[in-house]
Amino acid sequence: MACEKVEVEFATKRVFDCLTVGVNDGDRIGIVGKNGDGKSTLLKLFMRQVEPDSGRVQRRGNLTIGYLGQGDHLNDDDTVERAVVGDMPEYEWAADAGIREILGALLPDIEWHARVGELSGGQRRRVDLARLLIGRWDALLLDEPTNHLDVEAITWLAGHLKNRWREGEGALLVVTHDRWFLDEVCLDMWEVHNARLTPFEGGFSAYIQQRVERDRVAQVKEMRRQSVLRKELAWLSRGARARATKPKFHVAAARALIAEDPPVRNTLELKRVSMQRLGKQVVDLVNVTAGYEGKTVLRDVEWIIGPGERIGIVGANGAGKTTLLNVIMQQIVPQSGYVKVGKSVKFALLSQRLQELEPVADDYVRVVLGRIKQRYVVDGKEVSPGQLLERMGFERQQLNSRVMDLSGGQKRRLQLLLTLLAEPNVLILDEPGNDMDTDMLAVMEDLLDAWPGTLLLVTHDRYLMERVTDDQYALLDGDIRHLPGGVDEYLDIMRERAVAAGTMEEDIKPDPDVSTTTGDLQESASSARPLSNKELHQARKDLASVERKLATAEKNLEQAQAAQLDVDPTDYEALVTAQTAVDEAQERKDELEMQWLELAELVGD
Repeated sequence: MACEKVEVEFATKRVFDCLTVGVNDGDRIGIVGKNGDGKSTLLKLFMRQVEPDSGRVQRRGNLTIGYLGQGDHLNDDDTVERAVVGDMPEYEWAADAGIREILGALLPDIEWHARVGELSGGQRRRVDLARLLIGRWDALLLDEPTNHLDVEAITWLAGHLKNRWREGEGALLVVTHDRWFLDEVCLDMWEVHNARLTPFEGGFSAYIQQRVERDRVAQVKEMRRQSVLRKELAWLSRGARARATKPKFHVAAARALIAEDPPVRNTLELKRVSMQRLGKQVVDLVNVTAGYEGKTVLRDVEWIIGPGERIGIVGANGAGKTTLLNVIMQQIVPQSGYVKVGKSVKFALLSQRLQELEPVADDYVRVVLGRIKQRYVVDGKEVSPGQLLERMGFERQQLNSRVMDLSGGQKRRLQLLLTLLAEPNVLILDEPGNDMDTDMLAVMEDLLDAWPGTLLLVTHDRYLMERVTDDQYALLDGDIRHLPGGVDEYLDIMRERAVAAGTMEEDIKPDPDVSTTTGDLQESASSARPLSNKELHQARKDLASVERKLATAEKNLEQAQAAQLDVDPTDYEALVTAQTAVDEAQERKDELEMQWLELAELVGD
């Protein structure tokens, strides 16, 4: 299928100008661009749901295309079974291993005979996705397929799409803000911008590298935007995989751009500033049990959240993440145990539902900004709220728009800005990436990198979590478990549980998690029991103590070696004494290094 010299213009905007692009068998294409630039319109062009003003859209005569839009067209009166498999007899779909796998991955918690009209928005989305995936299609066009999926389901979907067709067959076009998903699934990227489409070879990481190189060569004037891209490239180079298929650019040249770039954030400095704002105590959960409507969600949770910690929380839908956040903010009283919050703590919540904007829905954006603090410090520089809003993708004329008239992505950006300007010292983000394009996600990450305080993040966006947080925790069976191995470790745990339950093949097993430490903590690790949060907190304190002792030991060794050089080489007695001092200093340093390695492995550093 192909677009040839296509032009599309809406009442207030020209979306595409002389667009010529084609999709071939074997293509796996991710589509990125700003909100409103035409990503969804491009998919609708291929589906012939939008007619071009000029030019033409061509499709092979016998081509079958499956399309997942942002909204569904399910019948409220249908059962889930009918919505997914239609009139297909039960013996037919039940005998198909592929269909059973799709239903098991996407609909494990949804009643098969429930009415579609009784489902939540997230459940309807998964039903619609399952309906699409069980079909036989030559091409799939997916618009935000990861919405309402948890991390485990997103990982499964990525694997399904990679293995759905044989190499060189089928075609996939996907619009999503989930950058990990783009990197995992896509072999090429299309950037939609300024009524044009620019192709890039490779996944999202390769796209970022090529885009930075393109901007450098062209000497782009938008230095602020390029700075954000450089920072994201630095992150990609250090952590996320740089997946690319025969890239046509020089990776070495792209890496040269970031050779002297500092880490994405100075963790120690942020913790120091955070401790000045918060003190030593932030939130302590002591033997907390909590739930609702007779259901226990948290069981005997012990968790110490310290100043400056940047924590990501993962868990399946319904595991109790929102309940945990409400307990932390003391909006839910525990059934047993207690929550101790520091005296100087000031919470702020960025929720999924944008309810913070409801009181100002009828106001103009400039009026809302005029009511708050006029100066804000970012990266050591003072900026006005208007400048911050421009940094987050608003144009000056949009300051005269009513809040209710903003798009979903613009409302989300305004909500984040108002939350930061309230100057909290404990920031809780609940799915902050919803409705944001990849550029705005990068801007948000840049702002959060310089934010001094304790950060709690709940998201199914794997890339966002690993990019913004330093430690990840899983909510499993009502308890909090530290994940030194990050999201990968969580997925290993879930696979191991599935194998134990007999729902997956025995050969899909995670690598064993082996941890060692010293003292009382060594006994915990050797017995394969995961550390409690109290033990983990103590291990981190021990690690910091060992680091200080190690610095002193290194200095003592240098002094002993310098003293040895000053000894008269004919004074054998003095030489023996000096050598003994060097050996003792070296032995002490080696001992501390071993302790540091054991503790660092334990806490996942």
